[in-house]
Amino acid sequence: MSAQQEFLKKNEAYVAAFDKGHLSLPPSKKLTVVTCMDARIDPAASLGIELGEAHVIRNAGGSARDALRSIVISQRLLGTREVAIFHHTDCGMLTFTTEQLRGIVKNAAPNNAAVAEAVDKIDFLEFGHLEESIKSDVEYLKKHELILTETKVTGWVYDVTSGKAIQVV
Repeated sequence: MSAQQEFLKKNEAYVAAFDKGHLSLPPSKKLTVVTCMDARIDPAASLGIELGEAHVIRNAGGSARDALRSIVISQRLLGTREVAIFHHTDCGMLTFTTEQLRGIVKNAAPNNAAVAEAVDKIDFLEFGHLEESIKSDVEYLKKHELILTETKVTGWVYDVTSGKAIQVV
């Protein structure tokens, strides 16, 4: 059975206990968390973030570059003033290069020029060193002209084996 087939039943149970309809649109802690889409990470639970307190932006690797559009919206329209970047141990982004992934995609669609052209336009933003990638993302946001100058930007490692978060920057 598809996971999506369970949505309605699980949502009914959620709706029955839901009491958060009064929350305001802007996050109460003025916080944006950028983290990886890895299914082993539950940012709200691991950081003690309650519904309505923060924006949580997820993408492959927890990339600040990939999250920039959402961060700008979060800051300029919804008042966030802190950004916490979380990368994690055992991340898949440490296991490949953009060129390798482009090759995999092209090999799955041989002789398809449209696929080859499309994948060649994507930088998959992989990284080779965990802590350096965090420092790079923090620096990227601190220097980016679209990020408010008063923004507090921090960088963290989340350990998927212990659940511990460690500040790097």
